[in-house]
Amino acid sequence: MSVESDVQPGAAPVETAPAVPAGNPALLGLPTFLPGGITLGLWLVGYLDTATLPGGMTAAVTFSAGLFLLVACIWAARIGQSAVAGIFGTFSAFWLSFGFLLMGLLNGWFGLSTDPTLAATQVQNVQAAYLLSWLIVFVALTLATLRLPLAFTAGFVFVSVTFALVLSFVLTGTALFATLAGISTFVFCAIYAYIFFDAMSQELGGKALPMGNPITR
Repeated sequence: MSVESDVQPGAAPVETAPAVPAGNPALLGLPTFLPGGITLGLWLVGYLDTATLPGGMTAAVTFSAGLFLLVACIWAARIGQSAVAGIFGTFSAFWLSFGFLLMGLLNGWFGLSTDPTLAATQVQNVQAAYLLSWLIVFVALTLATLRLPLAFTAGFVFVSVTFALVLSFVLTGTALFATLAGISTFVFCAIYAYIFFDAMSQELGGKALPMGNPITR
């Protein structure tokens, strides 16, 4: 018994859609995230004096971390990696909004009072609300991604810890909270650098590095 082809003799061949190119958006998202995180950590521990150069963080947090994480998000969405796109998009939204907040405060876009005492209170309230909202988001992101390998969860945990510590610093003015937040920032930067090293190593034909078992299966 023969099977006849669906293509009629003389008919034009059916063109198939080109395959979506594969790739790993983490190879872009992770290294461009690091300058923003490291710069933030340096500011929190007091190495970067933003009192003399208030806009010193803007370039790293907005145009490195924020912009290129957005590119990585679009790349991930394009190849169907929805979870990766969601993670990179969330971090991109934070860095871009943080850069906008910095520029707005430095340039007086938000209608701060001319009274220095009242202006300081207004800035504190804005910063506290901003940090609290993002702390809630990153805690939710941590809980929602417990099926990822442990290294990713550890990174998200230290991000959340950093936000909690910075929020405590803003509310109390205690410098110790800022220093601890800076150390926590360096820890999650080290974790993401490790994940980037693993991704690049595999891309170049090397072996995968240990990432730890997921908390939830």
